[in-house]
Amino acid sequence: MVKGTEIIVRALKEEKVETLFAYPGGQAVDIFDALYGVEGIDVVLPRHEQALIHAADGYARSTGKVGVCLVTSGPGATNLVTGLATANYDSVPLVCITGQVPLGLMGNDAFQEVDIVGITNSVSKYAVTVRTREELPRILKEAFYIARSGRPGPVVVDVPKDIQQALGEDCYPEGVSIRGYKPNESVHVGQVKKAVSLLKKSKRPLFLVGGGVNISGANDAMRRLAEFVGVPVITTIMGKGAIPSSHDLYLGNIGIHGSYAANHAVSECDVLFSIGTRFNDRITGKISEFAKDAKIIHVDVDPASISKNIVVDIPIVADARLAIEKFLEYASPLKVEKWVEQTREWKEQYPIHMKQQEGLTPEKIIRYINENFSHPIITTDVGQNQLWATQYLELEGNRQFLTSGGLGTMGYGFPAAIGAKLGNPDRQVIAISGDGGMQMNIQELATAVALELPLILVVLNNGYLGNVRQWQEIFYGKRYSSTCLKYRRSCDRKCASPDRCCPPYNPDFVKLAESYDACGIRIAREEEIGEAFAYALSHKHAPTIIECIIAPDLNVFPMVPTGKPLSECIMDC
Repeated sequence: MVKGTEIIVRALKEEKVETLFAYPGGQAVDIFDALYGVEGIDVVLPRHEQALIHAADGYARSTGKVGVCLVTSGPGATNLVTGLATANYDSVPLVCITGQVPLGLMGNDAFQEVDIVGITNSVSKYAVTVRTREELPRILKEAFYIARSGRPGPVVVDVPKDIQQALGEDCYPEGVSIRGYKPNESVHVGQVKKAVSLLKKSKRPLFLVGGGVNISGANDAMRRLAEFVGVPVITTIMGKGAIPSSHDLYLGNIGIHGSYAANHAVSECDVLFSIGTRFNDRITGKISEFAKDAKIIHVDVDPASISKNIVVDIPIVADARLAIEKFLEYASPLKVEKWVEQTREWKEQYPIHMKQQEGLTPEKIIRYINENFSHPIITTDVGQNQLWATQYLELEGNRQFLTSGGLGTMGYGFPAAIGAKLGNPDRQVIAISGDGGMQMNIQELATAVALELPLILVVLNNGYLGNVRQWQEIFYGKRYSSTCLKYRRSCDRKCASPDRCCPPYNPDFVKLAESYDACGIRIAREEEIGEAFAYALSHKHAPTIIECIIAPDLNVFPMVPTGKPLSECIMDC
């Protein structure tokens, strides 16, 4: 007979968990005690539970494994909520074990008691409280299976303290049988043939590739399919890297900050072949105008995503990799050379660049990364930094670009980089953040220093919450409400002139890094980029912040105003 805590440790070993992101507390202390001295499981202690789950998320996205978290009850558990929603939107497999007050105290407003299952039901794939010691092994086994199967997602397992301490049999199931949960593991050949037939009749076909292709590891198959049939490819932000960015058939990202070529192609195509995307509002623009003259084929592992936002003509419920491989069996080359040439002309005529901007720009920084780092893992925060990264990064494969696409979570990039580096110790990991997002989990400098991780943290500092500032400039008459990060109470609250008699920026990122025993360097000129990265690379056992001072009024273009069709891009202003 063994305690419930010992079964939890056994489950971690049986599921081959090598890294556990964990923060202790009263209702989880028994589990931590059982983990003490256990070989083969690296217990990572971040400095905040939100950063903890983002790190587990980055670990999972970059390795393809299940990320695993352990926290205590109450605030420890509620601090996971944003990370759960982030992972849920982006289909990231996580298992989050939360401590809970004893069963007899549940519902009595006990100290640090919350109904975490009730709180997280809507932002997780599955959430459950363990009610008996006997069901604990089965629930843990099911949690890992549910997290990684079908459309991946986060699972919450809430374990009351008395269940942790209770004795029971030392057993762990070998398999899973869950009534009503049977993820589709095949491809409907009849639907594939219909799609192939529709493609053969098309004159202006287009592939729209989403994050599902990256998640399923279908990158090579996607490239082969595009080349075989000779059809142009556009991607969502989450689909970036599905085929090499440098590929002749690749037109760029679609959406409100997508390329002219990608947005125009989707507006002009007659068959849109979408794989692994949910058609959210960030990519569709005005729904009634989205691909309005096209027949739409939609492949997605989640049946609930098909025809949810955009009604499609041929639905195919299947894993992206399996579906693409099946299409390769039935497809044939298409004679659409004129269409392909037209899309290439759009790409050449309307490139995305910041050449009109003088001095240090995000494009120059990211181009340096492209030219000097071979196959790095790039994480981003959310805002202008994310959008510039998706526009200028050249990606050649999956599990290379990690960002919060669905929820848009500021504070994600840095802790995700920690998780990615732990899962990929031999790869260079670079986090690109804004000055606002970087401060949301800045305390994780202590974690990165403690773990001796040589991360490169690029902070694009424009002194603003830049994405909102851009909207305020273009659509709100330069009324910069609560977006200036240099603001002091003594400032003119109606200031509409960035950098006009501004106070100094707070904090000093270089001094802040040094206070954590990390490294820091500040640059403001293009000529300093190489020196800064060389400085960062010279530190093999500590993270380095490269603070890049960029103009406060730099904007991300193209952009599509809210509610407008994709064809109405603002190229500049």
